[in-house]
Amino acid sequence: MLTRMTVRDFRCLASVEVEPHPRLTFVVGRNAQGKTSLLEAVCVLMRLQSPRTSTRSDWLRFGAESCLIEGVWEQHLLRHAQTKSSRRLAVNGAVCSRAAEYLSASALVVWLDHADMNLARGGAEHRRRHLDFTAAQLFPEYLTALRQYDRALRARNFLLKRDINISWRQVDAHGVIMDKNSAIIVRCRRELVRRIQPWIADAQLKLSGAAEAASAVYAPGFEGDSLLAALENMRDAESRTRQTAVGTHRDDLLLSVGGRDAGAFASEGQQRTLCLALKLAQARVLEEEKGVAPLLLLDDVFGELDPERRQALLDYLPRGSQKIVTTTALHWMTDESSDASILRVEDGNVRSVD
Repeated sequence: MLTRMTVRDFRCLASVEVEPHPRLTFVVGRNAQGKTSLLEAVCVLMRLQSPRTSTRSDWLRFGAESCLIEGVWEQHLLRHAQTKSSRRLAVNGAVCSRAAEYLSASALVVWLDHADMNLARGGAEHRRRHLDFTAAQLFPEYLTALRQYDRALRARNFLLKRDINISWRQVDAHGVIMDKNSAIIVRCRRELVRRIQPWIADAQLKLSGAAEAASAVYAPGFEGDSLLAALENMRDAESRTRQTAVGTHRDDLLLSVGGRDAGAFASEGQQRTLCLALKLAQARVLEEEKGVAPLLLLDDVFGELDPERRQALLDYLPRGSQKIVTTTALHWMTDESSDASILRVEDGNVRSVD
């Protein structure tokens, strides 16, 4: 569990030291005071990435040259220092030359917030990002393959746009790299969806209190087993559009409730429950795979639920997980959640509340 954390010059947080409760910590405060920034700092410390932005320089407090996040997780002292252009990672004082060394000592993380509604309502990029965040924690080879695929995709699109007469020999060279890494990405995503499907159905049932059959189906972004062959078949189309027409960057996760498309036909309550079910399924699969309950970070989730679904969510959260929850008020807190610590955030300052 996370027993201590220090934050310097991260977002609106100038200098913060906290000691989260081993079971449940509530981070309370008005909007725009720094609650989400504190939660984001925990996620960055553990996974070296943020659910809010992919631009690391966004983490730096205005006017600061660098930020620092340090914490103790399961007896490991984790240290993450970030400037606008570089980062420095260390575990127990030893500098890590590779992110994998650092991540092997940090926590698995599940992040839930109100933006999760985009999983049901938004475009495929939101669902791909959800798959990426989970698969990167499950499969050691996944993140490397994803990064190599993305680099090759950007280079291929550049070549498609650069010249009036496309040099297909150069374009195809990047297609070979995409094909190799696409095979890994597809295999991992397909296996991930297979594992989370039973948990999604179970969580949807428990959270809704109704017999709502929920499902998630993986939809690859190209037909057949070979991305190279699929790209070859799209040459005419790519000559017109000047961009890569097929590939794992166009994958999707098809969500349904009661056998109907969740984005088009599900009610707002059904969509919200389904998105929570996706995240809870992520937590269950991570726990099954690694044998350790993930750290749960919940950002203003409870305030948007009715009392029945709120209690159902509290009951369904993995018992062994350490949970950090942001909220604007605690009037809804039940007796079951009274064994917790409370942190009050105001204008970027954090203090413990008895």
